[in-house]
Amino acid sequence: MPAPKNPFKAAIRENRFQLGLWVALASPYAAEIVADSGYDWLLIDGEHAPNDLPLLAAQYGAIARGSSHPIVRLPVGDTALIKQVLDTGVQTLLIPMVEGVEQARQLVRAVRYPPHGIRGVGAALGRATRFSRIADYLQTANEEICLLLQIESRAGLAALDEIAALDGVDGLFIGPADLAADMGHLGNSGHPEVRAAIVDAFARIHRAGKARGIMTLDLAQARDYRDLGADFMAIGTDVTLLVSATENLRREFLGEAGQVRKESGY
Repeated sequence: MPAPKNPFKAAIRENRFQLGLWVALASPYAAEIVADSGYDWLLIDGEHAPNDLPLLAAQYGAIARGSSHPIVRLPVGDTALIKQVLDTGVQTLLIPMVEGVEQARQLVRAVRYPPHGIRGVGAALGRATRFSRIADYLQTANEEICLLLQIESRAGLAALDEIAALDGVDGLFIGPADLAADMGHLGNSGHPEVRAAIVDAFARIHRAGKARGIMTLDLAQARDYRDLGADFMAIGTDVTLLVSATENLRREFLGEAGQVRKESGY
């Protein structure tokens, strides 16, 4: 029996747009509720949400039982942490703050077994092999791992062409909020200079034959990014949706004028 097929990786290879949502409440129960909401993928955030490895694994398991594909964003591209999270069964990873080709090359090696990489052999102890029940996992796992690298600084943009050219990098995800901050426009990811940088990055990623990803909480901005060619995109977070729904319910009951929160994505 081979490693499970990765539907997200197959979809972006076939140029099928994938719509996603951020999961940042750090709750397996909440993740399970969101998992059947119709999104193609859900990202479990290990960078800015209060998650550790067991909690990431629990949320992954909760989402995997639903209809959305679980993606995990780690706090950093550490080889040991990548090995651990892959052994829990995660097949699609988003690594933040990638700024150079050597860093990207090391990340590719970290998600692959030897001789093509340096991933440690021990998945028999975890969910990845269904606890040793997937006999051909070691021989087939590399092909089903999807590696997404987050470009969110001027240094990352400068190295983008080299990074995108690497075999083993499946997609590049632009982080508008951090990119805006690095460009001197903190809190304003819709600034014309930031948008121009995203337009240019999307074109370069497309020329390299890789998938283009991005995230925003502003639906007008999301439609713009989609028109620009985004292949996978998140349009909200469970945290901001909960805040909005609870506040708007109170305002509606009290007869207050509802106010829509507009925040740029990350």
